[in-house]
Amino acid sequence: MSSFIDFGIAQKQYHGMNRITQLFNIKYPIIQGGMIWHSGWKLASAVSNNGGLGLIGSASMYPDILRENIQKCKAATDKPFGVNIALLYPNIEEIINIILEEDVKIVFTSAGNPKTYTETLKKEGIKVAHVVASSKFALKCQDADVDAVVAEGFEAGGHNGREETTTLCLIPNVKKHIDIPLIAAGGIGLGSQMKAAMILGADGVQIGSRFAATVEASSHDNFKNKITELKEGDTQLTLKELAPVRLIKNKFYHDLESLYESGRNVEALKETLGRARAKLGMFEGDLTEGELEIGQVSALIDEILPVEKVFENLIKEFNEAKVDLSL
Repeated sequence: MSSFIDFGIAQKQYHGMNRITQLFNIKYPIIQGGMIWHSGWKLASAVSNNGGLGLIGSASMYPDILRENIQKCKAATDKPFGVNIALLYPNIEEIINIILEEDVKIVFTSAGNPKTYTETLKKEGIKVAHVVASSKFALKCQDADVDAVVAEGFEAGGHNGREETTTLCLIPNVKKHIDIPLIAAGGIGLGSQMKAAMILGADGVQIGSRFAATVEASSHDNFKNKITELKEGDTQLTLKELAPVRLIKNKFYHDLESLYESGRNVEALKETLGRARAKLGMFEGDLTEGELEIGQVSALIDEILPVEKVFENLIKEFNEAKVDLSL
């Protein structure tokens, strides 16, 4: 695999040191998103073993399952890895305690106020990054003393910002407002897209959908195969009245659309959503009634690959991406 020295943009920008690789002590500035029902210890350890930063997605795990995944990840890699936590998780105190007890060194937080636990975590020597969808909240993260910000455009799968700002617009705007390291997310699945994000001002990237369609992802094969079939326009941001989420347009999605046609009844939306829809779709493989979360970049994913091959492709594409323009 190529050395990081090939990542010329980042090398020139930071005089030989990339701020994300330095912060997390990793080889490549590539973070795997902590996706629910995808990001177990197998995926996280595989990403870390290939030079990126693997994240365990705690939001789909009971506390005891999270502890088990952390312990198995430690056994599977001697490289840095982290845990992604949703701050609105009902068992958040227990989750925080497990992270401290298991001596996790990196935490990515989302869906809540970064001030709530950043100080607690950093006192224990933990590096903290927080996910945002606007420069306003990126500044709040900087004020909360997080170590890095993940700015996620609304191309991303899963739960999303209400602003619907694209990654192309979001990254340079956030870059203009903060001084701490910036990680771009949303719509990134190719090495050329990674290079574009870094040209826009990002220090690294967080990739979700491409890692969802890997051998090591813990999601159901039905869902992984569905990802490889998607075309442009096959996903849509919906449920803004509850929590905005990008979904594949299946029967469940069209059931929601039928409710919109008859009026924006929040209670009816909640009733249709019910419980465990995401587990039903992504983990159990029900492509009809399940909630199928994936990003727009899925239209560029046409095969399920091992994580090692994904890294090979990303680095090759990054180094081959050329811009030959004259004005």
